[in-house]
Amino acid sequence: MLEEILDGANAEARFVLGIDGLSRSGKSTMVSEIEEWLKGKGVTHQIFHIDDHIVEREARYDTGHEEWFEYYSLQWDRKRLREGFFMKLKEGCVDVRLPFYDGELDTVTERQVQLSDKGLIIVEGVFLQREEWREAFDGILFLDCPRERRLLRESEETQLKLEKFRNRYWKAEEYYLDTVQPMKRADWVIPT
Repeated sequence: MLEEILDGANAEARFVLGIDGLSRSGKSTMVSEIEEWLKGKGVTHQIFHIDDHIVEREARYDTGHEEWFEYYSLQWDRKRLREGFFMKLKEGCVDVRLPFYDGELDTVTERQVQLSDKGLIIVEGVFLQREEWREAFDGILFLDCPRERRLLRESEETQLKLEKFRNRYWKAEEYYLDTVQPMKRADWVIPT
């Protein structure tokens, strides 16, 4: 299936592939497997993880909004990423400035990033098909994994925080599934 998906990638042009899915659906694992395959084939590629570009904690926790809204709407500076990254991908730019989050310091630092004008650019993360980002992709792969299986992929300690899952993550995911309908909009859906 990977070869079918990557058929759209052309060595002479840029192909932007989104790996979308809910939390713990296997996105990072899938990207690692794709990267190994790409290296083996000698395909030029770059990988971006959307969680590397979140905002500081104060902008996404205890904001006065419901927890699910904080996660869905405030976790990233969506406008900044749209204008400074996603639209630049679409326009074929090779030079972008991106915010990178440091979890230990809870800071964001802007860095210059060179983008290849050829090969495959993979963006991995949750909620990629939201309206303000979707058009940047040439193709989207959605990983479909049941909530129960995804929860089991969390650490035992994290699994005990069910209230946080209910109020923050699952409500945001339900909102995304209901309003964006990512499985219908994705070019490919893989059960994980």
